[in-house]
Amino acid sequence: MKLACKLLAVFGFGAALLTSFNALAGEAEIRKNLAARIPQFAKIDEVSKSPMSGVYEVRINGAEIFYTDEQGNYLLQGNLIDVKARKNLTEARVEKLSEVAFDKLPVNDAFKIVRGNGKRKLAVFEDPNCGYCKHFERDLKTVDNVTVYLFLYPVLGADSTAKARNIWCAKDKAKSWNDWMSSEVRPDAASTDCDVAAVQRNVEFGRKYNITGTPTLIFSDGSRAPGAIPAAQVEQKLSAAN
Repeated sequence: MKLACKLLAVFGFGAALLTSFNALAGEAEIRKNLAARIPQFAKIDEVSKSPMSGVYEVRINGAEIFYTDEQGNYLLQGNLIDVKARKNLTEARVEKLSEVAFDKLPVNDAFKIVRGNGKRKLAVFEDPNCGYCKHFERDLKTVDNVTVYLFLYPVLGADSTAKARNIWCAKDKAKSWNDWMSSEVRPDAASTDCDVAAVQRNVEFGRKYNITGTPTLIFSDGSRAPGAIPAAQVEQKLSAAN
């Protein structure tokens, strides 16, 4: 009996090693073949088994998800759905990859807007020429007891960059921002000696963390919401995050 148990343990260990070896071999072949055939896949962040048998997840550029076979001969882009659990596995994976730890945000490159007691926290990336952002700002004024860290994120062209620079260099950044977004009062031109490196750092940060549109909201639990979500939804997410 003891011998049988030992043999089972040895076989089990061997099977685990074989599985691990096969997974590594599959990953290596996928990386090699995709890189040779598709230039965009020269740098693959991660290759891992997906929940679907024989299908591997391939991740590039931080949070771009593709699927392939064990040899990297075929490539799929789209959503992998767990029909039993009724869950979009690709969407959930991208959301997880896109999370940003709130305490890691470069808040020195943002300005604060405090409403009420300011106990709840929210970071928002916005372009001053974004129409959706202006709509969102009107809604956000109804959300109380929150500190908003506003990251100027000019991605809609040169005029957006110019306005972001002028708002950042204003004596009262929050007022200049609100005046423009609510009443279209143009911010005064920035002085030539104003340091606007923070605006460029925001753009670089957004590219790194796959912030592809404005507004993008980041809550204190690291979750994010893309788009001009209504105030009621902001309230729900703030409550869930705190």
